[in-house]
Amino acid sequence: MTEQEFPPGFIWGAATSAYQIEGAVAEGGRGPSIWDTFSHTPGAVANGDTGDVACDHYHRWTEDLDLMADLGITSYRFSVAWPRVMPDGRSVNQEGLDFYRRLVDGLLDRGIRPLMTLYHWDLPQTLDVGDAGGWLSREVPERFVDFALLIGKELGDRVPAVTTLNEPWCSAFLGYAKGEHAPGRTQNSLAFRAAHHLNLAHGRAVTALRDVLPASAELSVALNLHQVQAATLRPEDRAAAEHVDLIANRVFLDPMFHGGYSDELRATTEGLSDWSFVLPGDEEEIGAALDFVDVNFYNPARVGAPSADRQTPFPGTDRAFFVEIPGPQTVMGWPIVPSGLTDLLLRVHHETRLPIRVTENGLGAHEVVEDGTVHDADRISYLHSHLTAVHDALRQGADVRGYYVWSLMDNFEWAWGYEKRFGLVHVDFDDQRRTPKDSAHWYAGVIERNGL
Repeated sequence: MTEQEFPPGFIWGAATSAYQIEGAVAEGGRGPSIWDTFSHTPGAVANGDTGDVACDHYHRWTEDLDLMADLGITSYRFSVAWPRVMPDGRSVNQEGLDFYRRLVDGLLDRGIRPLMTLYHWDLPQTLDVGDAGGWLSREVPERFVDFALLIGKELGDRVPAVTTLNEPWCSAFLGYAKGEHAPGRTQNSLAFRAAHHLNLAHGRAVTALRDVLPASAELSVALNLHQVQAATLRPEDRAAAEHVDLIANRVFLDPMFHGGYSDELRATTEGLSDWSFVLPGDEEEIGAALDFVDVNFYNPARVGAPSADRQTPFPGTDRAFFVEIPGPQTVMGWPIVPSGLTDLLLRVHHETRLPIRVTENGLGAHEVVEDGTVHDADRISYLHSHLTAVHDALRQGADVRGYYVWSLMDNFEWAWGYEKRFGLVHVDFDDQRRTPKDSAHWYAGVIERNGL
């Protein structure tokens, strides 16, 4: 395979999140998160798996940073566990802050650039109280600003790039409409209230962080926008795709980059939401100026209008249903369509005119160690084809500055538990042994060939 040449300074990264790798959920003063509660709920996660131990990164972080350095990775995207530094969502836990200070210093000592995500879904459990708690409450955006300011003041002098939220669509729609993610609510209308409060938390945090971070700091949000297509050219299927674009994409893009929620969004959610939770001034706050847009992508989606042979509704609505995309799929059942990433990056470029990072992209698989490694040719093929898609977007004018593989290592993959492995590095969850896969060595070669 021939690798395309990427621009000088292009960032080659790997990504993780706190709950998925850290473990040590009751150590160092950490409080419980909604994912601790959810993963311990019978039937919520495959095989009853939890993040209690995960990859034990809390104790093995130096080993993990050494692995990245050995691979030549130039940037590490990680998240701060809100309940580790603010166990009740309000008070400060110095021991938790010290852990992240050591982690950041360890990255810098190894020449690895930190990209820090503030919220990757682990809301302190104490903030999710009652039917109107969690992201249904206007208090949580206020507490998130407190958290963002704390981290900004403590670590902002050493972290050049900060992401406010990871995939707020998942938090809102999988957490409050589909019930697949914490906190496990299953009412479509709740997703729109949650989405708005996530948007509000993001915008307020950006404004607050500007006052405490260096002028050179890069602020962003990580969106898993849906590259959605209609199942057919029939008007009803095209309407279903437009509906999904509004409730899954425009619900975030419009207030963040275009001044507020559109009339089309409000109209398409008639009967689900009256948008009374949007108060005067909210949309202006959400639209705080950013320096980057981070894009997470795994696969496009095909949807159509309801029909007898369409069984799975799109989260948050009963007006659009998933339709299978023919061709190869991952073990997740996700179609492999690299051109979808090119199309999405071009869309984000034209809509925001901001530099872009691909902050998650990768393949899940069932894998075992053989001959001291994992021969994951499918992952290499997937990553190669999607890097080609990134290069195609660059060639067509998209200002893409970096690419982060999901994930550095196998971890707790939310509702799928430990069955589906996404890592460049294999983790034996019995003895915590790390084994770089063939894909890790391949990725190291890509980085080296690009002159880094």
